[in-house]
Amino acid sequence: MIVASPKSITELKSIIERHKKVLFAGCGTCVTVCLAGGEREVSISSYAVRMARRLDRNPVEIIQITIERQCENEFLKDLAEPASKVEAIVSFGCGAGVQAIAERFPDKPVYAALNTQFLGVLEDQAIWTEKCMGCGNCMLEHFGGICPVTRCAKRLLNGPCGGSIEGRCEVDSGKPCAWQLIYDRLMRIGQLERLEEVIPPKDWSTAWYSGARKVVRKEHQV
Repeated sequence: MIVASPKSITELKSIIERHKKVLFAGCGTCVTVCLAGGEREVSISSYAVRMARRLDRNPVEIIQITIERQCENEFLKDLAEPASKVEAIVSFGCGAGVQAIAERFPDKPVYAALNTQFLGVLEDQAIWTEKCMGCGNCMLEHFGGICPVTRCAKRLLNGPCGGSIEGRCEVDSGKPCAWQLIYDRLMRIGQLERLEEVIPPKDWSTAWYSGARKVVRKEHQV
């Protein structure tokens, strides 16, 4: 899922300081799960910003709404009525949600309330870790389901760098060496021979370096 973290109330207050009536829009999927942009977080932030603005003698009216998903036009229509009543919109969605709202309401300023971090998984209570860069050319079958592009600090595809110590990363000793994890995983599933494969240089044209990407599934189009 997409993992994001909230901007501080001080920063949020600064972003909307010129506006007197604002819509705070939450998103009910990824950012709700990672406790950053759901209905609860929108409510808490709205209260805090209103109080902060009141103390600054610059009160603000905030309308709150949380929709199912901000990244789909089908759900963005639920923002139409409240958006018509405000000067600006603050999105508590990921970066894609912010941009989707800006495209849907081109005459309204749209601001981001969150910092979008990465694609990750929930490791423990309130702890998320990055697992995927979304490079567009998945090679996980070669590595036992562990991504060295994301999890190796040096993005190595043909074995470790040789600098790890006791299974810890040379760059950050607080993290496990990705290639130690790959080795252990391949041994466990009986595919250690995969380490003898020579992986060619990665085709980065499918990744973010080439600009904004688009996926078209013609078989599902009407």
